[in-house]
Amino acid sequence: MKVHLHIENDRTEIEVHIHAPKFDETVEQLMKKINNSTPESIAGYSNGDIHLLKSREIYSIFTENGKVFLQTDEEEFEAKNKLYELEERFHSSFIRVNKSMLVNIDKIVSIQSKVLGNPQVILANETVVPVSRNYFKLLKEALGLGGVSK
Repeated sequence: MKVHLHIENDRTEIEVHIHAPKFDETVEQLMKKINNSTPESIAGYSNGDIHLLKSREIYSIFTENGKVFLQTDEEEFEAKNKLYELEERFHSSFIRVNKSMLVNIDKIVSIQSKVLGNPQVILANETVVPVSRNYFKLLKEALGLGGVSK
């Protein structure tokens, strides 16, 4: 892939052109990244206080007992959104790993692919997250690991 930058002083906004021999998964992923309009922060509630959390500070988003929580390095905050709403909102930086959890792609340190049992993701804060077999292929694709077995 070649990237060219042209600075033109008479321009009033940024314009992006993609030239490709065909529309494929690489082009689609590139377009998604360019069009990324992910909101940077989300409200997290703790002890009556509202905290504005940057998406990059959040390690995982999960449901427990019908409530949605945002896990940071230091603590957990309750969110007023549904899990699927946050999945749509942060689709470019979080990925679903099982029925009740999203993880921040940038916080993944390793993936343990168990011979018996489900694979696991290890996050930068040392949290171990089980990965459902239903979501394992999507996780590998999001990380660019299409050639990994299993």
